[in-house]
Amino acid sequence: MFNNFFSSMLYVKIYKNKIVIKNLSDNLSAQMFTPDTSFTTSRLLVGTFAPAVQCLKQAIKSSKSTSWLGASPCLLIQPMEMNEGGLSEIEDRVFRELGLGAGARKVVLWVGAELSNEKAIEKITR
Repeated sequence: MFNNFFSSMLYVKIYKNKIVIKNLSDNLSAQMFTPDTSFTTSRLLVGTFAPAVQCLKQAIKSSKSTSWLGASPCLLIQPMEMNEGGLSEIEDRVFRELGLGAGARKVVLWVGAELSNEKAIEKITR
């Protein structure tokens, strides 16, 4: 809990070739980012890793507002599409590595209904 004081908590929703990010510490609206090069393939939501990492890095940089000392953020990542039947072990790892590769200190993956800000914070701080 103490570590969360020093870092931003960000809710990241991943769609086909689009990332929507919300800083849970402020009341600003979510921001949408699209990659320069597609990261979604016909079979995978994140099928090309490098463009997805670049897009997420840009999103994190833009949405980190008041984290003290510029600490790495904690991310809650939620794939919003192409997840019918749950995620495979490989897909799970891709999303976790995506967050870590973009500079996150902690990555929590959520597959399910969209969460309120309060529920998202609860999932991150568990």
